[in-house]
Amino acid sequence: MQFGISTFITDQGIRPAPLARAVEERGFDSLLITEHSHIPVDRRSPYPAGGPLPDIYYRTLDPFVALGAAASVTERLLLGTGVALVVQRDPFHTAKEVASLDLVSGGRAVFGVGVGWNREEMENHGTDPSSRGRLVNDRLRAIRTLWTREQAEYHGEFVDFDPVYSWPKPVQDPHPPVWVGGGEAAFPRVTALGDAWLALAHLAPPDQLGPQLERLRNVAGRVVPVTVHSAGHDAETVERYERLGVERLLFYLPTKPESESLEWLDGIAESAARHG
Repeated sequence: MQFGISTFITDQGIRPAPLARAVEERGFDSLLITEHSHIPVDRRSPYPAGGPLPDIYYRTLDPFVALGAAASVTERLLLGTGVALVVQRDPFHTAKEVASLDLVSGGRAVFGVGVGWNREEMENHGTDPSSRGRLVNDRLRAIRTLWTREQAEYHGEFVDFDPVYSWPKPVQDPHPPVWVGGGEAAFPRVTALGDAWLALAHLAPPDQLGPQLERLRNVAGRVVPVTVHSAGHDAETVERYERLGVERLLFYLPTKPESESLEWLDGIAESAARHG
């Protein structure tokens, strides 16, 4: 089982370059960061974890700027979004950003995607929350077309364009892996458009994951790789996920200034080393 880090990179915490360098130096294989374009002040959508919404949601850096900085100081670390909110993203710009990250990192980009939960945030982007699942599927198909065809053409429900040129193309063949985030409602999307399931730890705890994996295999007709996002790093949690055949755990790193972040990383690395 591989170990990585998931976190929010904000203007108040450790900068992306020293964070990525520290994550790689401590032997982790991946760094995935969260995206929110903004948070509406008048928000009616409840925070999925319950309670007040932490201010890190308001303050995230642009993920591809941050990941580009991370790529410049690392050599092996997988760099990805956890997750990119495709319902709020133009498919042309997004295809170019992911492919550009893959190019500058030497083929280390991971495109973690999700449908999001904040309806008011989506609406500010002109997205109808009731159709967000279909919109994500359509945009993902369009993005994949832009990545893989010299003259890309796509005609879908929400995205429609005649032949275009779009470069750069990704370094990875056929394209960076798409890790589909969410709960069991995402299984059809994982099956049709994903290379892995990016399971959220609070929706897929060890005592529930076994039956979920069986249902995912039934939907997909194959064994799907699973990465668990925002996992705890205590020994019992790690061992239980390992017994279930999880490919990767992304340990949650709180957003702190640099010195505190490095201390947290040291503690997480010590726990991971016991299971290496």
